Amino acid sequence: MAETNDFTLKIITPDRMFYENPVKMVEFNTVEGEIGVLPGHIPMTVIIKPGVLTITEEEGRKEAALHAGFAEILQDQITILAEIIEWPEEIDEARAQGAKERAEERLRTKSPETDTARAEVALRRALTRIEVLK
Repeated sequence: MAETNDFTLKIITPDRMFYENPVKMVEFNTVEGEIGVLPGHIPMTVIIKPGVLTITEEEGRKEAALHAGFAEILQDQITILAEIIEWPEEIDEARAQGAKERAEERLRTKSPETDTARAEVALRRALTRIEVLK
């Protein structure tokens, strides 16, 4: 089998086809840790953990805030089914900062009614949005 320098990345959300192009490399977080995928990667399916998605194209790199979903990795294609993913220009920085502060406050002053797991996910999403904007 001839080795190729790129493969197809498809990112699909409930609302739209977010991205579909040939890429050189894709990096993102999974529940088992960070992963970098190159052409010819061993096939697998992974659950996504909130974090920055980095796409390396022929022209350079792009980043997006990837919050939840799963990815099917094949040797010549990755398909990411994302619940939420945003390009930097789609993120409201003030809103992300406010969400971060609210989540931190919920975790700091938690009561028996506090859903800690939900607050931690909200904090992780806010931090991811802020990181993509930098």
